[in-house]
Amino acid sequence: MDERHGFIHEKLEIKILILFILARLPVAVPHDTLAELTLCDGGISFFEYAECLADLVRTGHVSESGNLYLITELGRKNGAVTEDNIPYSVRIKAEKATSEIKASLTRDWLISAEHSLQRRGGCTVELNMSDGVGELINLKLLAANEAQAIRIEKNFRENAERLYTDIVELLDKDEK
Repeated sequence: MDERHGFIHEKLEIKILILFILARLPVAVPHDTLAELTLCDGGISFFEYAECLADLVRTGHVSESGNLYLITELGRKNGAVTEDNIPYSVRIKAEKATSEIKASLTRDWLISAEHSLQRRGGCTVELNMSDGVGELINLKLLAANEAQAIRIEKNFRENAERLYTDIVELLDKDEK
């Protein structure tokens, strides 16, 4: 006898839940993040989740790029029609879990930092922050070595908003 707890057990229900979750996320998400969000209901096993996700990719409801998954227009359309079939308690759990991760995903999507090695030595570091509408800052600088470039990237990712404000204040200072 199957001793699983939870409200969702059927493959169609799992697929609807996956689409429900993806429709609420602003960007493509890694497989492990999507799995964590989907397994919010104790009735779903990881293997069932993985099989249903693969089916959704195969049918064009979800797109896969490397390890990242994003809902397609077909998935959004079909998911919206069927999401009322998700049990209320599962829907609430999924919405809470996605809202908690949504802010982090959005911020990560709006901030980028990468470097490239230069032939003559050093690294070019490119830092970028957007507000979702347009680019707020795009800064390109030379780091002495790759270790410094990595530190600059890390610090920018962690403090982009504060650094942007500090740069604007410094540049806008009235030196009378």
